[in-house]
Amino acid sequence: MIETYKTELIQTGIVLLALLLIRFITRHSINRALKKFNFSLQRRRITIKILNFFLLIGAVVAVVAIWGIEQQRLFLFLSSVLTIIGVAFFAQWSLLANITAGFILYFNHPMKIGDRIKILEKDNNIEGVVDDITFFFLHLKTDDKEHVTIPNSILLQKNISTKSSTGEPVKSIKRKR
Repeated sequence: MIETYKTELIQTGIVLLALLLIRFITRHSINRALKKFNFSLQRRRITIKILNFFLLIGAVVAVVAIWGIEQQRLFLFLSSVLTIIGVAFFAQWSLLANITAGFILYFNHPMKIGDRIKILEKDNNIEGVVDDITFFFLHLKTDDKEHVTIPNSILLQKNISTKSSTGEPVKSIKRKR
């Protein structure tokens, strides 16, 4: 039985070895590039996770092609999964908004983990050190040792004053409403 699938097994092994090699090379390249631009360790990890996800999808597609799984059944399965995900996102549009806002904060916002920020509101300002930025929430640690979580989509609508952990001057960031 192994003789009949020998070619497919060898090709699958080559795909897996190529996946490992590409992951190794790109991980080191990304780490060097992100260190050069002073990105935090957390941002480097997230970038590598995203890259690994896309590389894994590519490897799965290659293995499916090697083993000759019926494309019609595969497309039916994938379209069903994507439809379910689309309905879930439509039902939870705020979830999608938070993920999108998380990407915007990750790539385009000047604040980083460890920076002191002040979220300027009409009645109550929130001030603290950025503890973590996830896909959904910004985590602040206040001077009173409280942990405050703010949805990313709400954060993009607020005026924020930041002070770097290195002591750089405070700068105000205005957001459109």
